[in-house]
Amino acid sequence: MPQRVHAVLASSVRVWGLTCPGFPEEIGRARRWTRDILSDHPCADIAALIVSELSTNAVTHTASGSPAGTFHVALALSKQVVAISVTDDGGKPETPHPVEPDQDATHGRGLSIVMALANHLGITGDEHGRTVTAELLTPTALVPQGGAR
Repeated sequence: MPQRVHAVLASSVRVWGLTCPGFPEEIGRARRWTRDILSDHPCADIAALIVSELSTNAVTHTASGSPAGTFHVALALSKQVVAISVTDDGGKPETPHPVEPDQDATHGRGLSIVMALANHLGITGDEHGRTVTAELLTPTALVPQGGAR
C-alpha cells in the first residue's frame, strides 16, 4: 500500500482581524486586543498606539462613527514587519492627510503621530471605505545583513 505524504506549509505571516461597532469606547477594546495579540513583542506598545489613533480617526471622521457604523482592525505579523490596518466605512470623498493644528488644539495630530512612528504608511480605498496601513519594522529587521557591528 502506498504511503501518503502530507505536506504542511507553515506561513511566515500570521494575520488577525477584529471588527468593532463604531462607538468611541470600542477604540479601547481594539487597543487592548492589539496588546493581547502582540503581548511580549517589542512593537506592542507602538502598535497599540497606532491602532488607537487610526481607530479614533475612523470613528471621528468617517461613517464608521454613525449609529450603524463599524471599523475593522487587522494585524499581520512576520519576523520583519508588524502591519496594522484600520478600515473605515467611508463617507468622505477626500483622502486622509496630516494637518498642522494650532498649538493649543486638542485634536488633529493622530495621522502625524502615526506617520512619525511607522516605517511606512499606506492609504487605499475611496469614499466607500478606506484602509490605512502602518508598517513597523521589527528590531531584527533593523539589524544590517551580516549582524550588528
